[in-house]
Amino acid sequence: MKLKEWLEVWLNKYVKHTIKLRSYVRYQEIIEKHINPVLGENQLDALTPQILQDFVLSKLTSGNLKTGQALATNSVYSIVNVLKQAIKFAVILGLLEKDNTRAIKLPAIKERQILAFEQFEQDRILSYCFKHCLTNMLGIVLCLFTGIRLGELLALTWQDVNFEKRYLNINKTAFYIKQDGRNMILTNEPKTKSSNRILPLSKNLLEMLENKKQASNSDYIISTRDGKQVSPRSYQRTFERLLKRLNIPYKNFHSLRHTFATRALELGLDVKTVSELLGHKNPVITLNRYAHSLLSYKFQMINKLTKSMCKNIK
Repeated sequence: MKLKEWLEVWLNKYVKHTIKLRSYVRYQEIIEKHINPVLGENQLDALTPQILQDFVLSKLTSGNLKTGQALATNSVYSIVNVLKQAIKFAVILGLLEKDNTRAIKLPAIKERQILAFEQFEQDRILSYCFKHCLTNMLGIVLCLFTGIRLGELLALTWQDVNFEKRYLNINKTAFYIKQDGRNMILTNEPKTKSSNRILPLSKNLLEMLENKKQASNSDYIISTRDGKQVSPRSYQRTFERLLKRLNIPYKNFHSLRHTFATRALELGLDVKTVSELLGHKNPVITLNRYAHSLLSYKFQMINKLTKSMCKNIK
């Protein structure tokens, strides 16, 4: 059996019904764009460790389909992960005697640099958005004040806001896919179980939401002019235009989330609470990702500790 034939069987018979649609579409893209064009015609038992390692090295050096340059290590890990899962299951079913993907060697993943907006950049963004809070600029304020992800923002409906108890219910996410030749926005369960969460709303943010709801013609908090759901790509472009207008150096939309976490930790909010607000699986993720944000806090605590220990010395 050829690899491409097995991948189709594996994906649709053994995987499709066990994972979220977003993950299934991602697996499908990886197979169609990266694995099949290079390895698909190989028989399963012809995939030697050398062939597999050469495939990985080609992705690491020239695997970017748009530029022809190196593909990000994280992306290569995703490709190898799909390949490993499929080959391992082929061995379990007796279609292969040996799993040669175990011999693949990959470079260590470098932790992505966390980019947050500086305080003055944050102030400039908020100042503009406050003046235009009845438009979709309110979404940027929501992300800065709550740390929600872009997909979570665009999936929010007015039913997710409890105006009486002053909280936001995060229970779904929107994402953009291309399926059967059509571009679609789908709404599904959040990234993980921990992503389902209740976020308290400040008084001023609640007031902005109340004003926006009165002017809204849609079920969605962030919507198009005719009340439809906004796509992630469209809102990213809105954000990019805002940064350009304010003469702020480009950072991606996710930097709003990083900015929320950074400011929260700088103000001394404990890591567990920040982790819960962000919807991380556990505080260790938050601690590892934002350790640099705690440096100023550590200086404050060390100075406070030293002062306390020395207060009785004459």
